[in-house]
Amino acid sequence: MKLPRPFPWPGIVLATLCNLILLWWGTMLDLVMANFLLWIGSLWIARPEPVSSQNNADRVVFSRDGMRPLIEHSGLPLMMLDRNRIVIANSAAREALGRHIVGQDARVALRHPDAIALLDAPAGGSVTIKGLTGARNIWQMSRHRVDERYWMVELLNRTAEADISRAHTDFVANASHELRTPLASIIGYVETLVDMEGEVDAATSARFHGTVLKEAKRLQILVDDLMSLSRIEAEKHDLPNVRLELNGLAAQAARDAGKPEDKARIAIEEAEQPLYVRGDRQQLEQLVRNLVDNGLKYGDPQGTVIVTLQQDENDTVVLSVQDQGEGIAPEHIPHLTRRFYRTDPGRSRAAGGTGLGLAIVKHIVERHKGRLDIASKAGQGTCITIRFPAYPKDSAELS
Repeated sequence: MKLPRPFPWPGIVLATLCNLILLWWGTMLDLVMANFLLWIGSLWIARPEPVSSQNNADRVVFSRDGMRPLIEHSGLPLMMLDRNRIVIANSAAREALGRHIVGQDARVALRHPDAIALLDAPAGGSVTIKGLTGARNIWQMSRHRVDERYWMVELLNRTAEADISRAHTDFVANASHELRTPLASIIGYVETLVDMEGEVDAATSARFHGTVLKEAKRLQILVDDLMSLSRIEAEKHDLPNVRLELNGLAAQAARDAGKPEDKARIAIEEAEQPLYVRGDRQQLEQLVRNLVDNGLKYGDPQGTVIVTLQQDENDTVVLSVQDQGEGIAPEHIPHLTRRFYRTDPGRSRAAGGTGLGLAIVKHIVERHKGRLDIASKAGQGTCITIRFPAYPKDSAELS
């Protein structure tokens, strides 16, 4: 829609006053009228051209100083470029790239070939950059035109998404490998029995069937652990709301761990007073069983696994499981809670381990807002300590 051309009222008023003064000074009327008409005509011709309402709305004067408060507190790193010089960088951009970038040429501040190529692209665009602010991080960088002079650069950190995708890929690959090993053994022995039907003596047949049964049980344990880990991860953000007494729960779970012949190797040192925590009974029992099982499998076959419960001066419930094995080398300790991580894969598989026990323990501890510590010395064994927040005795009924 066209807007009307503005009428030059201020100029007309000024022309009228000036010509009245000329008349007062005695100037001839015809000269005054000619001057008045000439003045009004020039004002009328000089009126600005009309513009449509849409174009008028689009004609916004860009204000660099006005842009600063708009982007300062955005969670995304944002930078305003005057051609290629960084004139504004919000707090997120300064944190990611450093405060020194303001005033620098963006190509110098970013120092990455892919970023420089995008900055030099006439039309802007978007690109994924690996290693922009560190060796392993991944950023998506976008550059958009504001006007003929100014550009907006946006950075989006994709590192966490890439890590999750990588972890998922690794998990699927490892799980597939772990499942394939017992399956291949089962299939191989069964095929042998089928192909040599009637030709296999009773002793060999019994040995083959025993191996198939052993591998099938190993496969079942692995599937159970995978399902257990999946359930625990699905619930990790739900804080348990049941108050439990940990002394009795942990003692019973420790006695249930291991094989019947291992019971004499388990020592339990309960606290003198009841220890109350907020927890999930099934998961806490699984946690204790996993830790005791590990101590029995990988500790000294003749040694004792000691389960200790106490409450420290910080009002924290402390559960520790100590074995008397060979210990674990320091370089392995940070990785022990990773899925399928083993310090000695052959020994672990021979002992029936799935490589998921401590990963399950870690997720249970996280769900219960606890803290997991692993200490080990060569020749002295390994001690795993878990600290849970104590739950006041009188805050709820015992479940």
